Amino acid sequence: MSDTLFPLPPAGMDRESDAPPPPRVERPNRAQLELRSVDLDGLLPADHRARLVWDFVEGLDLSPLYAAIRAVEGGAGRPAIDPAILTALWLYATLDGVGSARALDRLCQQHDAYRWLAGGVSVNYHTLADFRVAHAEVCDALLTRSVATLRAEGLVTLMRVAQDGVRVRASAGAASFRGRERLQHYLDEAATQVRALRQELDEDPAATSRRQAAARTRATQERLARVKKALESWPTSRPSIETPPTRPPIGAPPARPPRTPRRA
Repeated sequence: MSDTLFPLPPAGMDRESDAPPPPRVERPNRAQLELRSVDLDGLLPADHRARLVWDFVEGLDLSPLYAAIRAVEGGAGRPAIDPAILTALWLYATLDGVGSARALDRLCQQHDAYRWLAGGVSVNYHTLADFRVAHAEVCDALLTRSVATLRAEGLVTLMRVAQDGVRVRASAGAASFRGRERLQHYLDEAATQVRALRQELDEDPAATSRRQAAARTRATQERLARVKKALESWPTSRPSIETPPTRPPIGAPPARPPRTPRRA
């Protein structure tokens, strides 16, 4: 800890130098922790996709999941987490191409959409993984039909997990399909997504983290390349700016024309 109240100039700086000192400015510090008084509902706009997912899950038949809960009203034991919350979290994660319970746990702590879906209920890696594994068949069916239905209605997009683990936005080329054929296309697409993410959960839980890290690196490189290209197109010479003609102030008397000299 420094003993000085204000930062001192670097040692050896000549105060009598003719060169002006560099300006002292406040730089952004985006790693600074902040304590903000906000409610969860104010974190998301009214048309956010997380709200749509929650409304959709609220309309599903989750009776098989509720029937497995042992804690009942008037009985002993800690209340269970509402299956609607866990189903909504896994559905939103499936749409985002997230299959790892640990990655989903981190999202529930850091991402506003996942925090909103959790609604202040504490979830962790074990809870998420146990729910997904204990109700594997029910969850697979719910997630597959939910993703397919939302896609068929054009309500959501899907970050599909490709063979090499890279997330790509699913093509909307099936929009021209009609009826049963169109729905079957989305069912096959959703089943492939759910199966790939379920395999990650069982065999390679770190796959989602690696995919997210690669996506962040790729996004950073692309952003820097775009910024560099924009800077290269910036003109090196300062453009000339024409000075606009001065106008008399409002209310001033009109200027008189110059007087013509008289001839002798």
